[in-house]
Amino acid sequence: MAEINWRSEIERRKIELLADAQNLLKIKSVLDEENPLPEAPFGQGVREALDYMLQLGEKDGFAVKNTDNVAGHIEMGQGEELVGILCHVDVVPEGDGWSSDPFGGEVRDGKLFARGAIDDKGPTMAAYYAMKVVKELGLPLNKRVRMIIGTDEESQWRCVDRYFQTEEMPTLGFAPDADFPIINAEKGIWDFYIKQKPALAEEKHAGAELIEFSSGRRMNMVPDHAFARLRGEHAVEITKKFNQYLSKNSLKGKAAFEEDIAVLELEGVSAHGMEPNNGVNAGLHLASFLADLEIPQHAKEYFTFVKEYLFGDSRGNKLGIAFSDDITGDLTMNAGKLSYNILEGGQIGFTMRYPVTYKWEEGKQKLDELLKGLNLYTETLSNSVPHHVESDSFLVQTLQKVYEQETGEKADLFSIGGGTYARSLKEGVAFGPLFPGSEDIAHQKDEYIDIEDMLKAAAIYAHAIYELAK
Repeated sequence: MAEINWRSEIERRKIELLADAQNLLKIKSVLDEENPLPEAPFGQGVREALDYMLQLGEKDGFAVKNTDNVAGHIEMGQGEELVGILCHVDVVPEGDGWSSDPFGGEVRDGKLFARGAIDDKGPTMAAYYAMKVVKELGLPLNKRVRMIIGTDEESQWRCVDRYFQTEEMPTLGFAPDADFPIINAEKGIWDFYIKQKPALAEEKHAGAELIEFSSGRRMNMVPDHAFARLRGEHAVEITKKFNQYLSKNSLKGKAAFEEDIAVLELEGVSAHGMEPNNGVNAGLHLASFLADLEIPQHAKEYFTFVKEYLFGDSRGNKLGIAFSDDITGDLTMNAGKLSYNILEGGQIGFTMRYPVTYKWEEGKQKLDELLKGLNLYTETLSNSVPHHVESDSFLVQTLQKVYEQETGEKADLFSIGGGTYARSLKEGVAFGPLFPGSEDIAHQKDEYIDIEDMLKAAAIYAHAIYELAK
C-alpha cells in the first residue's frame, strides 16, 4: 500500500471540519443541574451537543449509540479488540471579559475562539475527522475504533461512570484533551470541601457584620471574581480600606456603599485548577482582606483560616500535607469555591491534584487532625486515583512512533495535574492537542484553538488510529 499523506487528507476536508467545529462550539453545553430532565440529565445544552456528534456520526455512516442521554459512542471497523478515543462535549462556564461571543465560534488571526475550543470540542472534532479519513480511505482494520463521548467531564464524570456500567472497556486508547507529545501519567484528583460548623448563637458585635461572601463557580477553576457585603457603622471606612488594599496589591475591583452596607468586588485571573499559580485567586485575596477587619468571631475564624493556611500557598505547605515525586511533581490545591454567610457559616471547595506515589489516606487523616482543632472538617465529593501507563507499552510505543513521523520531533513522555478521560481506561494516555510551546488558555477568557494546529492534530490522530487498529 502506498504511503498515506495524512495531512493532505485532512486538508481536503478543512472547510467541512471547521464548519462542523463551529456548529458544535455554538452550543452552550454548560452543566445545568437546576433544570434536569430524563432526556437531558445535565441540561438541554449538554444534550444538544451530544446529539450533534451522534447525528454527525450517523450521517457519515458510523455505528452510533446513545447511553441514557449522558454519553454515547461513534464506532467503525471489525475485530475482537477495541481502540477507544475518549472525548467530551461539556464545557466550563464562560466567565467574563471575552473579546467576542464565547459561544460564537469566531475565526480571527488563524484561531477559532469559543468556550470549549481547546477543551474539548475542537480536539473532539479533530479526532472525529481523523476517524472519518480512515473510514473513507477504506483502510483494513483488525480492531474496532470507537469514539466515546462524555458530557460531564468538567464536573463529576457521571457520564463515563454510567457508560462503563454497561458498555465495553476498550483494550487501549487515548484522550485528545491535553498536550502533545504523550501524557502517560496523571495525578490523583481529590475534590472536597473544608467546612466550618455553624455558629451556636447569634453574636453581638460592635464592628461590621459579614452578611455574605462568595467566590468561584467550579473547583477546577481559579476564581476570577469575589463578592462580599458587610453591614454596620464602619461600612464607609471599610470601603476606603478596600480601595487601599486593591491599590497596594495591584488588583482590580470596586467598593460601593448602599445605605449602611459596604459592597466589595474583587477581580482575579481565571486558570485551570490543576495549576493555581497560573491565575490570581480573587476569593483568597478578598478573604485575606476580610480577615483583618473587625467582624464577628465566627466569621473571623473562617477568614483567618483562609488567610493563614491557604492564601499564597497552593502546595499544601501550611496545612502540612505538601508532597512531590519524580513522576508527577508537586501536590497542588486550588480553592475554587469559597463562601460564607451568617446562617450557614463558611466553606471552601478544593480540587487537590496529588502525585502518583502520594498516600492519599494518610494525607487526608493528617489534614482532618489539623482541622479538628480549628472547628473545621472535610467533606469528600470524589477521589480519582492517579493513573500511569508504562513507557514500554504497545500504546505508548506506537504513539511515539506516529508523533515523531508526523512532526519530526522527539515524542517525550510527561505527566499532568489535570484529569483526562484517559484515566477511565485500563490502558489509556492523553495525546494532544496542544503542541509544545503553545499557549494553554483552557478555562480562561478568549479560549481558542489554532486552526493549523487543529488540522495538524487531526492528521496525527488519523495516523495513530490506523497504526493502533490495523
